[in-house]
Amino acid sequence: MLSQIKSIIDRGEGITTEFKECKDSCPKSAFETVCSFLNRNGGNLLLGVNDDGNIAGINKDAVDQVKKDFVTAINNPQKITPPVYLSIDEHNINGKIILHVFIPESSQVHRCNGRIYDRNEDGDFDITNNTDLVANLFVRKQRTFTENEIYPYAAMTDLKTQLIDRIRIMASNRQSNHPWNSMNNEELLRSAGLIQKDFKSGTDGPTLACLLLFGKDETIISVLPYHKTDAIMRRKNLDRYDDRDDIRCNLIESYDRLMHFVEKHLDDPFYLEGNVRISVRDKLFREIVANILIHREYSNPYPAKFIIERERVITENGNKAHGFGQIDIDNFVPYPKNPVIARVFKEIGWAEELGSGIRNMKKYCKIYSDSKPVFIEGDVFKTFISIKEVDKIHSDNKKVTDKVADKVADKLTPGEKAFLKSLLPCFDEHEWITNSEVREYTGNSEGSVKRFLRNLSEKKVLEACGERKNRQYRLMSEKEK
Repeated sequence: MLSQIKSIIDRGEGITTEFKECKDSCPKSAFETVCSFLNRNGGNLLLGVNDDGNIAGINKDAVDQVKKDFVTAINNPQKITPPVYLSIDEHNINGKIILHVFIPESSQVHRCNGRIYDRNEDGDFDITNNTDLVANLFVRKQRTFTENEIYPYAAMTDLKTQLIDRIRIMASNRQSNHPWNSMNNEELLRSAGLIQKDFKSGTDGPTLACLLLFGKDETIISVLPYHKTDAIMRRKNLDRYDDRDDIRCNLIESYDRLMHFVEKHLDDPFYLEGNVRISVRDKLFREIVANILIHREYSNPYPAKFIIERERVITENGNKAHGFGQIDIDNFVPYPKNPVIARVFKEIGWAEELGSGIRNMKKYCKIYSDSKPVFIEGDVFKTFISIKEVDKIHSDNKKVTDKVADKVADKLTPGEKAFLKSLLPCFDEHEWITNSEVREYTGNSEGSVKRFLRNLSEKKVLEACGERKNRQYRLMSEKEK
């Protein structure tokens, strides 16, 4: 990444590159640049570099405050409208600190302090009072990004308004003072760019993004008759499938059904992040599921696919390619496919800022299966996730449970034997299990579960780990006893 930053600096300023000298505070003109990049082709903003490309650096004591001020401003609708979510990366070049912000092209028209800025080779320029340039900008955004297509005859009755209520609650759970709290449904949709004005006809209405996110099933079929996500599990019957979910609904409910499919068919190995157990499976596949829904080219009739095989998971979705071939995930420049849809997913915690998904998939794929994800860019975007090692782990687990069951039977009471026997299938699938999983698998009362778990721990059949409320258990091997 550092070599890329140096290369950007060497090329100098241009239509997609801007330098800002920044010693102790973020310059106000930086936000005009953010606005113009969003409205044009995107670009790279470097703070701590002067106009000539000389690295002046940012004072070390001021770096954290500059970061904080920048992030606060771009998330403030009074500064940037609609607000955006960008990551800001710190780099040290020859002992001098600079900050790099990658700004993607947006599918919406943005304003900075109420003014509309566009970009050319000479920098940022205010086009607010030039009605022709503003109209052309809106038309270009609607033409380039499929999600912005307006359906003036669609109405609120064509949407599942209970899903709008749901995302409002989800957003407020993440941020108690979220602005959506004080908005009615139409105001929320307008603020999220899901109801827009058509500058050709002067009419306004819900966008394709709005209908995809919240539309009733018949609405989705009407506007995109070929829309579907095919979830397939193919491990035994390789010619057809062992299980399938043909998903033809809105994106909110599609996410739920895909995650349910993941939970139904993929294992969740035990993993501690710090002192807290997390679901690596959910962390990884949350990103994959969100990616297949957010970054699809919905004008492409190719049906999206989520396929679980014995040794891998494959996803495929229609794409507007920015290149062809395997992506270098260590040097990847992300391009927004549907920024409006992505923003809704970001607000409710189902996605993060552009580019973070790839980094998270790389991180959690390494933990989940000791492998790297593979991404193939083309007219159909493909993802490959290895799950071979996970299958091997659970095969080994079953061998362990069989041995343990034979070895410990002579020192347990009849009740403890029956309790342990009911637990063994769970240990075949998971190395560690929680109290709630124990109750689910055994069907015992909470009091009985506590007593049996305590007795089996004292007899060194089970090992306990964690605090009382979050305690987890695993079978102990003969060597450990």
